[in-house]
Amino acid sequence: MREKLEAVLNVLTLAERLKFELRHSYTSNGRQESVAEHTWRMALMAVLIEPLLPRKVDTARLLKMIIVHDLVEAEAKDVSALDVLRDPELKTLKIERERIAIENLRDSLIHVNGQEIYDLFYEFEHKETYEAKLANAFDKLEVQLQHNHASMSTWEKIEYEMSYMMDKHTDFDQTVSELRQLIEDAADAKMQSAGIDTAEVKSKVKGKWRFE
Repeated sequence: MREKLEAVLNVLTLAERLKFELRHSYTSNGRQESVAEHTWRMALMAVLIEPLLPRKVDTARLLKMIIVHDLVEAEAKDVSALDVLRDPELKTLKIERERIAIENLRDSLIHVNGQEIYDLFYEFEHKETYEAKLANAFDKLEVQLQHNHASMSTWEKIEYEMSYMMDKHTDFDQTVSELRQLIEDAADAKMQSAGIDTAEVKSKVKGKWRFE
């Protein structure tokens, strides 16, 4: 038991890095958010939306998936969707770094629940189960929600268009789609108040790429 608990403490020590691993998003008071903060609000979003979902959900598995999905970034570091858009080769590098990180986590916890964590990570990545689709949707929606809270001065122009590109990740579920629409409407209003022609932005989005 002692060795197993020591293995858990080692992973918790690694996970502490997520408290200062910064993401592209900014908070409403003007500082960059951490990976840990993003993950926490994703989990809260899942807890609050779960009663409104039209289908039964394995909430424990969903929350485990959310908590685990960015754990690899403690070792592999965060790579934003914008960075990947600017340099598509980063996606291949990101996948490889995360593969190594999740294998290290699995091996570190091999006598605890390392295989479960490994399986949850790839369930999220494959986006095939209902819970994985929910986790992926909450991931994208929390990012946009955070952008909506931040100053427009922190937005890049490509993020204007990305505000209208979340439907790919939410159309599998009516409740999640309605949540996405509310968040999208708030982004639209924020941009309009900043003098941005959102009709023009939307026209650029039509038929364009969809971020992963």
